[in-house]
Amino acid sequence: MLLVIDVGNTNTVLGIFKGERLIHDWRLQTDHRRTADEWGILIRHVFDAADLLVRQVEGIMISCVVPPLLRSLLAMSERYLGRRPMVVGPGIKTAMPIHYENPREVGADRIVNAVAAYTRWERGLIICDFGTATTVDVVTPKGGYLGGAIAPGISISAEALFQRASKLPRVEFLRPARVVGRNTVESMQSGLLFGYVGLVTELITRMKAELDFEPLVIATGGLARVIAAEAEAIDEVDLNLTLDGLRILWERNRTP
Repeated sequence: MLLVIDVGNTNTVLGIFKGERLIHDWRLQTDHRRTADEWGILIRHVFDAADLLVRQVEGIMISCVVPPLLRSLLAMSERYLGRRPMVVGPGIKTAMPIHYENPREVGADRIVNAVAAYTRWERGLIICDFGTATTVDVVTPKGGYLGGAIAPGISISAEALFQRASKLPRVEFLRPARVVGRNTVESMQSGLLFGYVGLVTELITRMKAELDFEPLVIATGGLARVIAAEAEAIDEVDLNLTLDGLRILWERNRTP
């Protein structure tokens, strides 16, 4: 079995693969203070709940955009799972040319998504990832990472409204009954959902105008289905894109 760990600023997603098949996945809140021992206990709990044995783990692949947590995950992997993990970063073979001015600036999650999407569709792509930040990235028809755009994520925007506007409440991110909200909650939900649909649609439209190929538009991330249901510019939704990308990178880099 392969354990893949995708650490984002808000959530950490764990996945277990048997071959190419994802058999279990879990979404956890990212806690920057979590120690190696806490991670180890947590991993054992989720494995027990899924009737899995930690000794069955043959490899570990990590993507982490929260540097302080990486040390804890490395220690946990060796102490509790007896494995030295592979980490997405400099030195990892991606088989994907990076056309960014400084390739080291590209977040690991963006590259992982690009690798997974191109491996699956083998064509020019725009990939929208709705995480803590909303990223919209372009992959060329020849499989090169071209670049993209970064915007504040939906949860960041919702929290900013609550924190900075004293009379506005926290709201759940749901589709309201109408665009013209008839109360404060509906109005905020309308602005968040349809505002983000507009943001993503405009970015996709402007990116397509700059490209000399017609891309397939993919959405991923926890809120991808909600946005994709309203955004006609999105062609496909793959909620496990990042996990699959970690599996692919493991296969490309493991020692036979």
